[in-house]
Amino acid sequence: KLGSLRGQYVSVKGKETGVYAYLGVPFAKPPVGPALRLAAPQPVEGWEGVKDATQQPPICVQNKQHMLDIADKLNISVVIPDISEDCLYLNIYTPANRAHDAKLPVMVWIHGGAYTMGSASIYDGSALAAYQDVVVVLIQYRLGLLGFLSTGDEHMPGNLGLLDQVQALKWIQQHIHNFGGDPDLVTIFGESAGGVSVSLLLLSPLSEGLFHRAIAESGTAAMDILVSNNPLPMMQVIFYHS
Repeated sequence: KLGSLRGQYVSVKGKETGVYAYLGVPFAKPPVGPALRLAAPQPVEGWEGVKDATQQPPICVQNKQHMLDIADKLNISVVIPDISEDCLYLNIYTPANRAHDAKLPVMVWIHGGAYTMGSASIYDGSALAAYQDVVVVLIQYRLGLLGFLSTGDEHMPGNLGLLDQVQALKWIQQHIHNFGGDPDLVTIFGESAGGVSVSLLLLSPLSEGLFHRAIAESGTAAMDILVSNNPLPMMQVIFYHS
């Protein structure tokens, strides 16, 4: 047991009963400081008392203005939380009318954004949870240099953002039953870089047993624009311009 959470009730248009939302739930230790910044995620520690889970979590380090520009071009109004290295959080939406002993299917969304942008907060899982009677989980993972910088060897193997996704899935296996979800009925789904992530998780032995169905949308592990087996050229460019 990690501790208690205070969530919030969210109404859903067209449904008599809405959902309970738990926002900014930590699934790993904050990846900050010399020991954890460029290291694999570590399991989250418990807390005392009741943790507030009614506010969107900070988003992982990225170009916030780029997200705002895209939203403006699409004529979408968005509120983007602050940026922080401390960003390994997930949002959970669970039907408010579920039975006490419910074991509902779990849908885990992995956001896209070319592994350089995106967050859980720009998506709302309430309608999917209410209309399909499922538990929806939106996860965050480290992006850009903090998530995918690699030397291609043991000194900096990289893919920390993917390891963050694995850690989130481990957390879900351990704790989603507390939100009415069935850990034996987990579907991962994602779009663009999220679809690539789904495809890579299907191939990785590290995710064995952590999910049971997968939906990759507009992205697979075959997209060489996002997946490379030779990170050295990019590393050299980064160090040259540092």
